[in-house]
Amino acid sequence: MDILLVEDNPGDARLAAEAFKEGSVPTRLHVVQDGIEALSFLRRQGAYEAVPRPHLVLLDLNLPRKDGREVLAEIKDDPALCRIPVIVLTTSQAESDINRSYELHANCYIVKPVDFDRFIDVVKGIEDFWCSLVKLPPLN
Repeated sequence: MDILLVEDNPGDARLAAEAFKEGSVPTRLHVVQDGIEALSFLRRQGAYEAVPRPHLVLLDLNLPRKDGREVLAEIKDDPALCRIPVIVLTTSQAESDINRSYELHANCYIVKPVDFDRFIDVVKGIEDFWCSLVKLPPLN
């Protein structure tokens, strides 16, 4: 399973990579650091021409260059990308961010825990649910 992590914090990206590496489902984690890179990856443009289409996107909201809300809106508005599940994984607990993410058709919204062990548990929970239980649509 290919997962795209859109995360500008190197520490959080490293933690997620470690958690997926220890997981029970074989995954390939691809990491980009901003919204423009995320859309290029998803659309397979430029340096990302040969990358696989991810089965799942983990999206931070507060990103440089193009924020996660804009990225989410573009993903869900693009017929070639809209079926890819997008999990918002962010530090924001703001009700407005939660509401806006669901209005933009996020598949779920998770607040990143600040505690290391809890963060690992959250990533493993994502893996258990989205990589083991859920039947995902075929990739385009």
